[in-house]
Amino acid sequence: MAVLRLSVDRESDAGLTRGWLPRVLARTGHLVRAAELAYTIGDEREQGAELLELVKSGARAGDLCGAQALVESIPVRQLRDQALVALVPEWARAGERDRAVALAERIHYPHNWAWAWALLAKAVADSGDIGAALGFAARADDEVSSYAVEGTEQVLALLVEVADATGDHDWAVALADRVETVARSGNQAGWSKPRPLVGVLAREVLAGDLGRLDALLRPLPAPAIEAGGTLCGWALGEAFDQDTGLEEDLSEDQGDLADPGGVVGAPHEDAARPIPLPSPLDAWDLACVLDAVTETADHDVALALADRAETVLETGDGRHHDILLRSVTLLLARHGKVERAMELVELLDPGLSVPRHAEVVGELARSGDPGAAEALARAITDRRARDRALIEVVRELAHRGLLGRAESLVHSIKDRWAQGEALVAVVRETSRHGDPGRAGNLARSIAYRATRARALAELAELSEPFDARRLAAQAVALDNWHIVVPVLERIVPRSIALMADRMTS
Repeated sequence: MAVLRLSVDRESDAGLTRGWLPRVLARTGHLVRAAELAYTIGDEREQGAELLELVKSGARAGDLCGAQALVESIPVRQLRDQALVALVPEWARAGERDRAVALAERIHYPHNWAWAWALLAKAVADSGDIGAALGFAARADDEVSSYAVEGTEQVLALLVEVADATGDHDWAVALADRVETVARSGNQAGWSKPRPLVGVLAREVLAGDLGRLDALLRPLPAPAIEAGGTLCGWALGEAFDQDTGLEEDLSEDQGDLADPGGVVGAPHEDAARPIPLPSPLDAWDLACVLDAVTETADHDVALALADRAETVLETGDGRHHDILLRSVTLLLARHGKVERAMELVELLDPGLSVPRHAEVVGELARSGDPGAAEALARAITDRRARDRALIEVVRELAHRGLLGRAESLVHSIKDRWAQGEALVAVVRETSRHGDPGRAGNLARSIAYRATRARALAELAELSEPFDARRLAAQAVALDNWHIVVPVLERIVPRSIALMADRMTS
């Protein structure tokens, strides 16, 4: 505790009322103390957003009563609604279904109703009560069908999971069709997270069905432009020309459209032609599908997906090109097509290819062939890329329990930072396999203080309380107290709350 206090004294700052500290308090059983920090936030909306996160953290930690009591103090009604939505499935999973239903019925805004009933349906389906799950799912479907709201696609995608879990595959297909319809309408969730359509496609791909994916990758049927410049009965104005690039296309044919008197724009029999519309599934969406199925897809399905991804890379508009390129290289490496993956990596700029080489080697190692992965790593000519690739091989060897081989490979890495990064995994697995003394010696041999602290913190997490306290104190002295947060509550009860008090006093 003395070491912790010293660390906190030099780490203290004023930004402690939101973010990681209150959420750690909530996760470790100090929800009331976390809420006290949040109550000091002056802005109502910011305070409500922080309390919402604390409700979620407290519920995940099992303090459902405390989390529900905290809901009542959220000042903004919409955020209070969102907190109730988050609690509904948690009460159901805890076996309190009636309480979950009562909370769902307390939700104020109609646009939150469908999401609450869908989450409840999923929680009940996971518990095995098929009849009740279908009833809640039908209620969610009724709500989402009543009127279009933001989040419709997410609700429908969740109901696809419920339908699959309950064995109603025809309904699952019908729901998936509706998710696709929303996606085609352009009502997207934003690129910062995968669209719900991605989850639907991943489920179908894993079942060997690529039909919907292929249909979405094809450009939409384009309406024809009539002679005179109308589309579906509407005149094509200047703004439309600028948005679609039509003006540029027409200018290329002005020689054909010009009349003998030199007047451009006279009617011509070839004037009616379609405007190509983009595919409803872009490269980022496809990358998310690949990422979702890389580890579990059938080999033939994986290669078929890779073919489609490479076609998109060749013919697409370049947006999110590098994101899709990364996903397809990892997919190919995981399924043994290393040469093909490395050829794609070479298309990247050198700054991006260094970490990508390491990722390809790591996927090859995780696919079950660490020997081939090591050979591939050693063949990399760039030193930084080679060291990072060897780190990935060491981690996989350690994970498989091949500790002697892993340690030997560590010593072949010349860069001290890379050697330390590789040793962290060896330290963890050596301790897990019953040799904490050897693990401690390896941890203390790491050159860089921050890396050595991480290794000691890993050891502390796997050790009995007396040894864990000693190791945690060493880690804190090397770096700071944040690094031992995951193990503190077990080895020093109430330490997180005491640290919060000291930081805010």
